Amino acid sequence: MGSIRAFIFFLFLSGSLVSQIVKVEPPNWWVGMKHQEVQLLIYGDSISHLSPIMDYKGVTLKEYSSGDNPNYLFVTLKVAENAQAGNVSIELKNGAESITSFDYKIKERSREANDYIGFDSSDVIYLITPDRFANGDSSNDIIDGLLETELDRGHDYKRHGGDIRGIIEHLDYVADMGFTAIWSSPLLMNDMPEQSYHGYAITDFYKTDPRFGTLKEYKELSQKASERGVKLIMDQVANHCGREHWWMKDLPFEDWVNYQDNFEGGTYVTTNHRRTVNQDAYASDHDKKLMEEGWFVPSMPDLNQKNPFMAKYLIQNSIWWIETLQLGGIRQDTYPYPNKNFMADWAKAIMEEYPNFNIVGEEWSYNPLLVGYWQDGSNNTDGYRSGLKSTMDFPLQKAMVEALKEPESWDKGLIKIYEGLANDFNYAQPKSILLFGDNHDMDRIFTQLNEDEVLTKMALAFILVAPRIPQIYYGTEILMDNTEKLGDHGLIRTDFPGGWNGDDKNGFTGEGLSKEQIRIREYLKKLLNFRKSTFALHHGNTKHFTPENGTYVLFRFDEREKIVLILNKNEESFELNMERFSEMDIIGKQAVNVLTSENFKVSEVLELPPREAILLQLKE
Repeated sequence: MGSIRAFIFFLFLSGSLVSQIVKVEPPNWWVGMKHQEVQLLIYGDSISHLSPIMDYKGVTLKEYSSGDNPNYLFVTLKVAENAQAGNVSIELKNGAESITSFDYKIKERSREANDYIGFDSSDVIYLITPDRFANGDSSNDIIDGLLETELDRGHDYKRHGGDIRGIIEHLDYVADMGFTAIWSSPLLMNDMPEQSYHGYAITDFYKTDPRFGTLKEYKELSQKASERGVKLIMDQVANHCGREHWWMKDLPFEDWVNYQDNFEGGTYVTTNHRRTVNQDAYASDHDKKLMEEGWFVPSMPDLNQKNPFMAKYLIQNSIWWIETLQLGGIRQDTYPYPNKNFMADWAKAIMEEYPNFNIVGEEWSYNPLLVGYWQDGSNNTDGYRSGLKSTMDFPLQKAMVEALKEPESWDKGLIKIYEGLANDFNYAQPKSILLFGDNHDMDRIFTQLNEDEVLTKMALAFILVAPRIPQIYYGTEILMDNTEKLGDHGLIRTDFPGGWNGDDKNGFTGEGLSKEQIRIREYLKKLLNFRKSTFALHHGNTKHFTPENGTYVLFRFDEREKIVLILNKNEESFELNMERFSEMDIIGKQAVNVLTSENFKVSEVLELPPREAILLQLKE
């Protein structure tokens, strides 16, 4: 009887020891990476004093270190090029005594690094807020055990049930419209007590939120999008996590998050949001520290990228997701807020691993000098090199809206588009900058333009013809608006009609839409599909002419063709003198009106319909 009791005790003891390992991140690594070294964050009960032991051909133990917290151990492995994929058994010992062990998976890469092709100016990006796009799987709407379990489509800030399956089911729609890339707001775990729908307060950087779906479905989304010629762009956040992130209850270091002492004392320090301190030669150290280290909001702890273990963790996390999902790009949230030297290291590490990849960083500034500062190749006086290919063109977006809404005068109206585009001298790579009418944080473009259908068409035409990477927010194609509540993020992120069973309108099929909605959808679809096959709009040269008499003319061209965009704001038809554009050699040439399919020979005068965007194609 005593021997049985001893055996039962042994089983119990063995089970409790094995259960000490709660998490190992990243979950796996790959053979053949340029980043051969991988840092494992191991979390478990009182493991910091243990020593890792392993024996696997091609994989070596480089170093290991404890954190300030006894429940963490950081182990660095090196995976040689000649290593074989498989499970690496890692044993944790206390002196000669084996305490526990776990297997760490090393995988074969599914494609070569050079085959990860990022989005560029040949693409048009469709931005989706997944909770509000389509509910393809109602069984995951509410997940027991999570902090927010209420589903309420009538509430702008509750979860509505959109998910990965909903996006997958409408990939044909996205591709048929002419979009070539999808940027979805974050789909990772957001176990927050409220407003978890938006995804930007991540509580587990390696787990898909089950209310959106599974990792398997996330991979399926990427694969099926790729089969349709659509890239997948992942929205990532290096600046902060959600306050309910699992490590916030047991932090590994005394400086894992910024202002950690305040947090542990029950208070917090908010950033001053003064992003210009990143460039300002006169900025005080006080302002710089508050900007970089202050929390974005109380529910989003600010990560300390100056901690080398955190820095490595974030870089590896991005690489892991690129490799796991076979991504076509990353959009990095709140780009100027983290430590800027870390952000340069982060971007460079990714681009070294994937030379043909692309990343766009969000700098919400209307100052083109600040936007240009973050683009790699910029001639910054402080010598800063970001490693970042793409930034967001908030300055030109603002100029475009003002240009279309304002009455024409010497310094108002279309001159603002002209001068806005003239700022390209400031950018290292203008064609790599993202241009948009709106996004998930801004009033919808239809609302910004006072619900004027014609001006919305002009805006879309300019976005798709300008030398930029265009981005369109879901619902723009059916004139979704938030006019009832300006600036209201919940309303801006309205449900796409037809994404839920029982919707009385369907934006995907057109059922129940107004004539105006159908008209703008077909207009955008024609523009998108024309752009998809028009190389002059992808990488061609650009020339534009000073606005005159309520008109603006923009040329994109290469050795094969010329594309001409004419914006006419006049309330009546207008005769445009084409001799003014003689340097472009278009008089006497055959042209086709892309939007009406009309063919004609360009003469000295072109009759313009009132208030219209005209798009012409001339083949050489």
